[in-house]
Amino acid sequence: MPGIRETRRLPWSAEQMFDLVADVSRYGEFLPWVAGVRVKSDSETEMVADLLVGFKALREKFTSRVIKDRPRSIEVIYLDGPMKDLDNRWTFTPTADGGCEILFDVQFTFRNRLFEALAGQYFDRAFRKMVAAFEARAEDLYGSSSSSATSVA
Repeated sequence: MPGIRETRRLPWSAEQMFDLVADVSRYGEFLPWVAGVRVKSDSETEMVADLLVGFKALREKFTSRVIKDRPRSIEVIYLDGPMKDLDNRWTFTPTADGGCEILFDVQFTFRNRLFEALAGQYFDRAFRKMVAAFEARAEDLYGSSSSSATSVA
């Protein structure tokens, strides 16, 4: 299954970043291509939500189960939608300077292999745009810090 893995060191706390990522109902306010969100159920440890994702006239609904382990991790399990599989995991690790290191891992499989080969070329770019949107949202919510976000190889 194709996938993308990114580690980022950010100036915000693990708790702040966990809360931002777990606030799925607000994704339409800052994530590109999210045209709508419907949270079907939500508790401290689990959520089920639909995301309506679109670009121009193309719209698709994705349903996922979100497993929350505050402030350590968020696991998103694909339940239904246009793909064969789309799962991701966020891991938040506090750093000594009060910030955190985030590991974001996404695995995906398209139903159509040809489409997977074509779309896979753009998935990396879309993924990076999405990560940048989460960072910009953190800055909007929590302010900037003297340290800056960096990729960790």
